[in-house]
Amino acid sequence: MIRPQPDLDLVAGEPAEAVAAAQAWVDAPDGIGSITSYATEVALPATGTWRNPGVGCAWADIVLTAPEVGLPLLFIEADNCTEEAPIIAAKFDKYMRHFHRTVKDTDGLDKPMWRTRWSAPEPKWGDATHPPVLLVFHQVGKRPALQQMKNVADLTREHWQGQRAEGGFHIYHQKMPIVATTLELLREHGPAGPAFWRFGREDRQNLWEAIGNPRRDAALARRAEEGRRRLAQQAAERAAQRPACADCGAKFTDDRWKASVAVDWGGGDSHPHLCDDCKCLFHISCALWGYSRGEPRWGDGVIPKSGLRSVSVSGDLAEVRRSGVAVCAAG
Repeated sequence: MIRPQPDLDLVAGEPAEAVAAAQAWVDAPDGIGSITSYATEVALPATGTWRNPGVGCAWADIVLTAPEVGLPLLFIEADNCTEEAPIIAAKFDKYMRHFHRTVKDTDGLDKPMWRTRWSAPEPKWGDATHPPVLLVFHQVGKRPALQQMKNVADLTREHWQGQRAEGGFHIYHQKMPIVATTLELLREHGPAGPAFWRFGREDRQNLWEAIGNPRRDAALARRAEEGRRRLAQQAAERAAQRPACADCGAKFTDDRWKASVAVDWGGGDSHPHLCDDCKCLFHISCALWGYSRGEPRWGDGVIPKSGLRSVSVSGDLAEVRRSGVAVCAAG
């Protein structure tokens, strides 16, 4: 998984075979993380503590933590094709017992024990899967690696098999993603190539797709896009229905629209065809017209000859007095 790059300058002058081998490593697919990203022989206690695990707990051959490349936590098991499939499958029973164990965290809440040691994203959309496990076969023993994968998959089905959801994807709630590969495939393709078979799927994928749920992600992305389109369509339809002021032509605000159609048993909106500004101007003109007839209400103000639209609604009657000398008569 980790691929340190050799320094070609150090093999300059060496035999052609050595130079070719070094060049092959340079040209090979990139690896994941650095040496500090890997820990070996890590206990996963179903009983006991991290420091003193109970008898019979799982021991991960390797634990990879590389959140900087989208792999916050990955357990790795290696097999030389010497163990029988039931023995390998029994390891995943131990993994599952550890994943099901909960303890109180520092905040006093019960959490999966593994989350108190490693960080990982919180479950999305009700799909709380356990951390993934990668099984790497090295064809040293007599048992064929590909047949070993199939046998282990059959024996561990209860741990990894998901449920089909509407939308053409599966939900793996409380399941363990198990991915298998061979050392040869890993050397050929690297983590970013089609070297990994997720138990339950047909084709090989890269590591990120294999441990993830790309069909679910694509389906949820489609749903989100459809939702955005529906909202945009609804907004466009609402905008088309939104009334405009009969005087200035401005579209009503949401509050004005709501007030113009509200049921008021006391008489309702006096001018539902006007926006707030024009309605206010109309009332000002009525008040001023009343003043011109000797019926002052707010003061002795007047409005300009240029009409009501030149009067600032937010202003006061002093502004009206300064801005003109004629009174606008109505009706």
